[in-house]
Amino acid sequence: MRIIGGIARGRRLKAPKGSTIRPTADRVREALFNILPRDLSGQRVLDLFAGSGSLSLEALSRGAASALLVDESEEAAGLMRRNLEALGFTGQARIWSKPVGKALSRLAAEGTRYDAIFLDPPYDHGWVNKALAMVARGRVLQAGGIAVAEHSVRERVEERHGELVRRDRRRYGDTMLSFFGLDNQCS
Repeated sequence: MRIIGGIARGRRLKAPKGSTIRPTADRVREALFNILPRDLSGQRVLDLFAGSGSLSLEALSRGAASALLVDESEEAAGLMRRNLEALGFTGQARIWSKPVGKALSRLAAEGTRYDAIFLDPPYDHGWVNKALAMVARGRVLQAGGIAVAEHSVRERVEERHGELVRRDRRRYGDTMLSFFGLDNQCS
């Protein structure tokens, strides 16, 4: 597992041991960041079910201003911390070791908004639709922002969650990327 672009390009990430954390494959991450705008300068990133933190780390390498990485697993939090330290991004990122629902409730109460939201829940457990619904209810996506859900091709992901509307989806083997934006923004 490595960073694909930006200032940390080519740097290796610490990978999880065992199967409790499933990092986004390099080829899927590369495809995702080829679809997103090349310059993420100044953007605020929210990484839900962050695991190793590879999506946030890729965004920070490409100029994102800050990232909040959320995962309830202490193992994941330790892995994210080590990866942030290894790449020198600790000053630009925060790690919350708590359930995604609690994190989103807190962000909603604070009125915090993000330009890019990544969701990579465990496959085939019904988390994608639940998490997207919580993102929509919490109104944590900035106008003009994008929410990207990584999920199994076997999972049926709703096209709409409140104001969040699916704009695109792409398949990479067993993995699907679904791209959401706010209903009132241009396609």
